[in-house]
Amino acid sequence: MNQYPFEFDPKVPFMQQASDWIADVFYERLPEAGFELRDEQIYMAFQLERAYNEKRTIFAEAGVGTGKTFVYLLYAINYARYTRKPAIIACADESLIEQLVKPEGDIAKLARYLDLTIDARLGKSMDQYICLNKLDDARGGIENIEVFGDIYGSLPDFVNTPGTMQAFHPYGNRKDYPHLSDEQWNAVSWDVFQDCLVCSRRHRCGQTLSREHYRKAADIIICSHDFYMEHVWTYEARKREGQLPLLPEHSSVVFDEGHLLETAAQNALTYKLKHNVFESIITRLLQGEIRETLAVAIDEAILQSETLFALLEDSSIAVAASDRREVPLTEKLLREVNRFVSLLSVIEEELVFESGLFTIDAYQLTIVEEHLEMLQLALNLFKQPNGLISWVEQGKDGATLVIMPKLVKEILKERVFAKQMPVIFSSATLSVGGSFAYIAESLGIEDALSFSVASPYEYDSQMKVSASSETDQAKKLQLTLERLRESQGKALILFPSKEELQRFRTDIEPIPAYGEFRFLFEGTAEISHLISEFQHDEDSVLCAVTLWEGLDIPGPSLSHVLMWSLPFPPHDPVFTAKRKDAAEPFKQVDMPYMLLRLRQGLGRLIRKRDDEGIITIYGEALEDTYVMEQVKSVLPEGVILSPLARASN
Repeated sequence: MNQYPFEFDPKVPFMQQASDWIADVFYERLPEAGFELRDEQIYMAFQLERAYNEKRTIFAEAGVGTGKTFVYLLYAINYARYTRKPAIIACADESLIEQLVKPEGDIAKLARYLDLTIDARLGKSMDQYICLNKLDDARGGIENIEVFGDIYGSLPDFVNTPGTMQAFHPYGNRKDYPHLSDEQWNAVSWDVFQDCLVCSRRHRCGQTLSREHYRKAADIIICSHDFYMEHVWTYEARKREGQLPLLPEHSSVVFDEGHLLETAAQNALTYKLKHNVFESIITRLLQGEIRETLAVAIDEAILQSETLFALLEDSSIAVAASDRREVPLTEKLLREVNRFVSLLSVIEEELVFESGLFTIDAYQLTIVEEHLEMLQLALNLFKQPNGLISWVEQGKDGATLVIMPKLVKEILKERVFAKQMPVIFSSATLSVGGSFAYIAESLGIEDALSFSVASPYEYDSQMKVSASSETDQAKKLQLTLERLRESQGKALILFPSKEELQRFRTDIEPIPAYGEFRFLFEGTAEISHLISEFQHDEDSVLCAVTLWEGLDIPGPSLSHVLMWSLPFPPHDPVFTAKRKDAAEPFKQVDMPYMLLRLRQGLGRLIRKRDDEGIITIYGEALEDTYVMEQVKSVLPEGVILSPLARASN
């Protein structure tokens, strides 16, 4: 059976044949199915042919409406079949993944109109799955007992049935529980502090079973940027521990919304340290018949860990609009870190002697040694802060010390871009001032192809943009109400932070007029469920923090995008560190970040040729002439920024 969608001729180069077939798809087959012939889409296809043919990295900047997803999917699928290795499509977050694979999404459209059977499977991040142990703990608590009891009752029979599993299937991912709030989900979902290697239930875990499922994909595995970078970061360690890497060998990678990859890479390369995790791992050594000197060293290290994390908790400083607390690197803190590091070294030395006596289970010993090595590395990095960003996160079970590298480009250059395979960056916003140098430099890419094509839409007749620098909250709420009435709901309200969203939610509760609209708030349910509700309830209003990028809702359901304030970065430790390294922090850090998000937010409104609607932008900084000019510069050509009339009494 021919595995390609065209008649393959072994005497002709494969990419030439694939490109000819793809050209036929865009020139004839899709127009026959009712799709519009787009010059921008065909231009992009010819550019991607070169990237796949030469196994190069390419920055593919294509405006809204160019149909870029169809292009990269067709190349990725054909190349996967040619190499017999799946392609990876890495999206910026989980909500974008769902949009790609939804019943009316681009993969389903290609399969239907081209009569293709496409084997596309989801590789969801670990935190998108239930942790059976955390679920047991949550059921034992006093909050949400009924909710967690229902989750437990819905688990497949094989999960809690002893004996060999005769049959199993993936289960327990976030989308299966759409009505759970983010807070409820976090109480039962996997987190970085779960030690899966020694979990007795790991072979019945939904996360493990899903991995066995998606690894067998023939065409495409779809995952998040975070998950792909986690794969890159843990690849060697998992092989050392006798585990399979998170993702199988693959033929090409597409980074959709690729301008966000640096943040995902930093997150994946982050160390997270917690006292109770250290204690639970190190005390495993006490289960064997160990020597007294090792037992004493373990007890001292546990006490020192308690002291260190108590100090971090007391000395860290809260940051407005951020859950990251700053950590001043004082002499006292360095002294306690050094003492902890020296105690860890003592334990490592003692383990060399202990391993020769075979008193500790070899598997447990390997896990403890890996954890000690990670702690030593992370804490030694923490003492040299120039190349790092660190902060403390406060939770119900104590403080977490987070250590993140400022630059990730060396690791990316070695482990991603040095490989001989096509790597596609796709987004409407990859360049800065027409140049791709900024993103290439930040990711360690020394040699890449690039192109840019504009959107085919006529924004000047489809989009009307108004702005206000109003700061009085009551007047701002009245203005917003009038704008929502103008669009009859049908609005996406974008907030730069959870705190601003929550304040808006609290402030509108006592205002009866806001009861005219149905509001959906991010965090109250699973995000793709909220998006679906918003799309199908035309007059509703969706309030979100994470949907500045990627949200694709054509038609009247989204006729108004309202930005509650200009999306400047927060003053948390990550951006504070970036500002310290910049000669002109506002122009080099704050403005580029804000303008990029602003461009993405503007892109949520017009998703097809007959869409139309309004944009509302709030921002105190609009009083600044420089900021106002920069905002105007990123508006689509021909679109005028009008001042918003003051609220009526």
